[in-house]
Amino acid sequence: MIKSKQGLMGKKSCLVLLILLMGLSCTEEKKVSHLDPINWKKRYAKLPANDTLLKGSSYLSIYSSIYDGTEKTLHHLTATASMRNVSVTDTIYIFKADYYNTQGDLIRTYFDNPIYLKPLETIEIVIDQDDKYGGTGANFVFDWAVTSNEHEPIFEAVMISTTGQQGISFTTRGIKL
Repeated sequence: MIKSKQGLMGKKSCLVLLILLMGLSCTEEKKVSHLDPINWKKRYAKLPANDTLLKGSSYLSIYSSIYDGTEKTLHHLTATASMRNVSVTDTIYIFKADYYNTQGDLIRTYFDNPIYLKPLETIEIVIDQDDKYGGTGANFVFDWAVTSNEHEPIFEAVMISTTGQQGISFTTRGIKL
């Protein structure tokens, strides 16, 4: 009889624990996949104190939402922001990638330390279709550094969405500030 009560108590405890865990998992906020598409820490670059790098900034427009039919109906898009090193010989450095919404408010910064891109390398930041924070006038500002004026980085974005049999896609290109 005692073993039976202990077994029943153990089963009840497990059941309560399972229900508690399920309840907590249901209230947990969904993780947004685009916040860390790659491990930025593995890309951190330590720059010498007396570097001779040429520095600049670029602006890239992103349309995470566009108007569909009227200004009251929005169509949400997946956006891919590409950072491209066009040099065949030199590494470039990106100091920051700041994402702003339509109102010009900073939504997020993607890394806190300079990162590197090897010659001809491209890395991307993906803004998921269900990320509606940017809006119709979202944008990035990238601060970067290169070893010579010959090979400044290129920043491009591809926006895409497919619903049923209909698809939409277009691109934007960054401009130097």
